[in-house]
Amino acid sequence: MVLEPIDTGIIFFYLLLMILLGLYASKKQNSVDDYFVAGGKTGIFSIACLWLAGWIGGASIVGGVDRAYEIGISAGWYIGSMMIGCLTFGLFFATRVTSFGKQKSLLTYPELIEWKYDSRTRLVAAISAIVSFTGQTAAQLVAAALVLQSLLSIEYSTALILATTIVVMYTAMGGFLAITYTDWVQFTIIFIGILFIGVPVAVENGGTPKNLIASLPVTHFDPGGWGWPSIIAMVASISMGFFTLADSYMRCYSAKDAPTAKWGTLLTVAFLIPIMIGVIWLGLTSLFLYPDLPDGGVLTFFVLQEFPTGLKGLLLAGILAALMSSADICILTASASLTKDIYQRYLNPGANNRRLHKFGMFSSFMVGTVAAVIAWGLQDIIDIVLISFTVSAAALFIPTIAMMYFEELNSRAAFFSSACSLITVLVWYSGARLGVTAFTDIDPLWPGLIVSLLFFLSGHALFGRTPKN
Repeated sequence: MVLEPIDTGIIFFYLLLMILLGLYASKKQNSVDDYFVAGGKTGIFSIACLWLAGWIGGASIVGGVDRAYEIGISAGWYIGSMMIGCLTFGLFFATRVTSFGKQKSLLTYPELIEWKYDSRTRLVAAISAIVSFTGQTAAQLVAAALVLQSLLSIEYSTALILATTIVVMYTAMGGFLAITYTDWVQFTIIFIGILFIGVPVAVENGGTPKNLIASLPVTHFDPGGWGWPSIIAMVASISMGFFTLADSYMRCYSAKDAPTAKWGTLLTVAFLIPIMIGVIWLGLTSLFLYPDLPDGGVLTFFVLQEFPTGLKGLLLAGILAALMSSADICILTASASLTKDIYQRYLNPGANNRRLHKFGMFSSFMVGTVAAVIAWGLQDIIDIVLISFTVSAAALFIPTIAMMYFEELNSRAAFFSSACSLITVLVWYSGARLGVTAFTDIDPLWPGLIVSLLFFLSGHALFGRTPKN
């Protein structure tokens, strides 16, 4: 179905607006602190927008509707996992992380790891962050390219290049401040588009609760339809990811104070609930209306078929907003680790502020390019994201929880715990990809966590505790 000129115009206006906001933000930066954490002056609503726009992306909106179409309400566990992680992080970690960041002028999660442990463990954390967030960027670019391919009737490769160019341009130019500005816009479009336009259109076209319950398979209303082993592993990996993914720490460092970080994080949970309901509703209504759609692209098809002119362009812009708002923070987080945790820490310790700023922009371009290459070869959005979560969650969860609540910890135990766990997860995934039965039957998160815990506890038993610095 061909878009009307007004709908196409709305989409291109949105894409142009993102670039202009990036240019505007680039004029307001004076330091590497401004580039990576907006100078540590972000307010409560902005913190909530940053959480929402970062987590409600391709896997949540596009992949979530696809999964709800396929398995029903059980698809809500994906966003539900985010709610659990966000709530626990806000209650138990946000205040501590922000206080540590202000105390030590931290910009990245691996910097905190080195402060609490040592440089070797920081290197493991940096590698995990770079691998994880490059993978997550790739997932969002896949989703954005698929949407643009459908909307503009262009080749996937062309759509991928277009999506990558726009996201990388405004992120690399404007840094965290550009992400803050664009995320205000993107969250507003997502929230209005899904709840105040998408759900009413679904109901108007027959997607009422009564019709859905009467017409759809009963299995689509089973909370365990995804499979309880998969659900438990997903909830664990995503909720743990809040404690080990580096962007969680960058958001806290960007807050103007600890209470702002805490309440901004908790406010996010309140917004996630209606978004989860909206995503499920649109997926079930699409199945009710079109029971034989091919895999993928359910939401885009529903919008193109059912939405009136004008509103169609607005919601399609909202879909793109969800994808790009997740990709931008992923790019910047990986760039921050490359700049601060690799380049400055190990390659050029004497780099001045100007050089670090330039390297940060360069590394943002590089992360986006590598992610686009990955997106070229892998196009399963949710699987890419879950792999990325697992890499960080398994390797760093145990050392991270320990460092927040205990003063005297052994740095060697933390290093071997995180390094061996990371290796275990990567080997497990490789075995699963090769079809080895022993690896395919168990989610990599569990062996990774077990290895991490065993090495952490045995390391402290062998080496003892290190007195507080």
